[in-house]
Amino acid sequence: MRALLVTSVGVTCAAALTLPLAAPASSAPVLSAASARPPSLTTEPGTDTTDTSGTSRTTAPDTITSDTTAPDGAEPRAAKSAAAPAGSTQSLPLAPLAVPSNRVAGAPAVQGLPQRDARPFSLVGVVWDDAEAELHGTVQVRTRATGTTRWSDWQDVETHNADHAADLGSAEREGRTVRGATAPLWVGDSDGVEVRVRPESPAAPGSQDRAATPVPLPEGMRLELVDPGEDPAPEPARGAPANRAAVPAVFADTPPTAALPEVLTAEIAAASAVNAEVAELGASVIPALTQAETAESVNLAPGAKPYIGPRPRIVTRKGWGADEKLRERNFGYTKSVKAAFVHHSATGNNYTCKQAPSVLRSIYRYHVKSSGWRDFGYNFAVDKCGNIYEGRAGGVTKAVLGAHTLGFNTNTMGIAVLGSYGSTNPPAAAVTAVSKLTAWKLGLFGANPKGKVTLVSGGSNKYKKGVKVKMNVISGHRDGFATECPGARLYKKLGTARTSSAKLQGR
Repeated sequence: MRALLVTSVGVTCAAALTLPLAAPASSAPVLSAASARPPSLTTEPGTDTTDTSGTSRTTAPDTITSDTTAPDGAEPRAAKSAAAPAGSTQSLPLAPLAVPSNRVAGAPAVQGLPQRDARPFSLVGVVWDDAEAELHGTVQVRTRATGTTRWSDWQDVETHNADHAADLGSAEREGRTVRGATAPLWVGDSDGVEVRVRPESPAAPGSQDRAATPVPLPEGMRLELVDPGEDPAPEPARGAPANRAAVPAVFADTPPTAALPEVLTAEIAAASAVNAEVAELGASVIPALTQAETAESVNLAPGAKPYIGPRPRIVTRKGWGADEKLRERNFGYTKSVKAAFVHHSATGNNYTCKQAPSVLRSIYRYHVKSSGWRDFGYNFAVDKCGNIYEGRAGGVTKAVLGAHTLGFNTNTMGIAVLGSYGSTNPPAAAVTAVSKLTAWKLGLFGANPKGKVTLVSGGSNKYKKGVKVKMNVISGHRDGFATECPGARLYKKLGTARTSSAKLQGR
């Protein structure tokens, strides 16, 4: 059992900028308990589901369904409270569909849902009971734009089985109902859906290839329809600060740092952050700093030259409207940030940058309410316009334990570029944002973006637990797990990101 580090600033600093806390004695993740309230995938009566014919009905209390209590049509978007972007999730069990005439004997049945109405939603995904079970097959959905009769073409949902997740045996897996899940897919404002899950075809009759034996689809498959809720109200306009002390980035009561080595180590950065407080808590945006201002913010001695890139502008969790009641209120930390894993969210590219906060709220709800995770999986996210967003709660400068790269979450951070980049080139603005973010965050922990690092695997489908693996400091998800993520096109851009990031650090 991992030790618990109790802190009084856990809740107030969820979206605040603070430097890394003093490192624990070992590299094992540490949980900081701010309260005892964990999230739960609740079972509530009166929610919407479907029977095997696709007919809407009201369920009994023992059916796992939506986390909203109103039946279909009872919660139109216009009637939602303007106080908070609450959002909702509809969970609809899948069932065998009609058997096609050309079905191969012995093949598992296709499962899904016929066309049906639903309360408005914007993101879809499929989950199942066993987080360790793999979905060997294809998932496709069609959706109907809200208030129209216009149906989309069939869209593929990426079945990235368990590769974005907390490490096996970790505190995030213990005592939680974690589920297997596909990637979520952003479909835009919709009120109708159809889904089909086709298992892989079995071997030809008479084949002796045991590897081709059909694998049943996972049990308990459900379609999750996520409504992100409304965007948070904009903050009132503020006058220009009289000086830098009024900007949220400035720290108070931080002891001065003595002469530093040329490379700023995590331990020195942590020591300089004891009892540090942000001048203004609860900001929607953490403003960018110049390189000199960034160095000043960590109280470097005059003449010291650490390799830290300028701090980029970061939209906080408050800025994109994260509902802090959803997540577990404990924060998980590791000792350092030695590497960054770049991902794509696989949510598709049919979003506008104005919709990015809605995409983030949807992924957040899907990770917590549908998949059973303790919080948003990635430490940061980047949209196609190059905007950078705070991801998992715990402090943007801290070594926050994420759930982004199975087997390699300890002492790393995960950055998700919103979109799918297998066959689509990532926008230059997004790649530049990755460079800026890594130059700053890795610099806080003395990591060279062009360097190599040795990480110890926590166990994945590519490396057994305990294996030491030498990787690039900026790696793609596929470097730690056998997956297509972050997509071939984005993966090819990581060399550019490494070079640009190192340059921003002054290397």
